[in-house]
Amino acid sequence: MPKKFIKRYLPSPAKVQAMKSLGFLGDILNEPNLWHINRHSVARAFLIGVFFCFIPMPFQMIAAAFFAIWFNANLPLSVALVWISNPITMPPMFYFNYKVGAWALNRPVLDFDFQLSLPWISERLLDIGIPLYLGSLIIATISACAAYLVIQFLWRRKIRSEWQTRRRARKELRRARHDQAS
Repeated sequence: MPKKFIKRYLPSPAKVQAMKSLGFLGDILNEPNLWHINRHSVARAFLIGVFFCFIPMPFQMIAAAFFAIWFNANLPLSVALVWISNPITMPPMFYFNYKVGAWALNRPVLDFDFQLSLPWISERLLDIGIPLYLGSLIIATISACAAYLVIQFLWRRKIRSEWQTRRRARKELRRARHDQAS
C-alpha cells in the first residue's frame, strides 16, 4: 500500500488538531502513533473503520476514533473508513446484515413496511433488531478481518515488488560498472 497515496487523501495532523470541535481530546491528538502511516497502523485503521461501518449505531465515527486511539491505529483513516456506510449505502448494507442475522438465528426474513412511528418501532424492535445486530456483528467481523488481512498482504506485496525493483537496478548498475571497467 503506497504511503504517498494514503498521505495525499488524509488531513495533516496540524489540520485535525486545529479543529475546535476536537478540543475536548486535549493532548491525545498529539500522540504521533495516531498519525503514522505504516503497514500496522493502516491495517488496524482498516480493521476498526470497516468494523464500525457495518454496525448500525449513532456516532460511528466517535466509536472508531476511540478504538483507533486505544489500538494506536491511524486515526484519520479509521474515522474516514466509517463513511463506507453513508446514507446511500446504509439501506442495502443493513438489509443484508438483517438477512444474515435472520439466517443465523434460523428465522424467516420478515416482509415489512417501514414506518417512522414510535408504535411501529417498539412493536418491531425485537423482531428486526436482534437479527439486524447479530448479522451486523457477523458481517462487521468478517469484513474487518478480511480488510486487515488484505491490507497486510497488499502492503507486503508492494514492499517485495519495490525490493525486487531495487535489486534489479543494483544488478544492472553493477553490470554496467563491470562492463565499463573491462
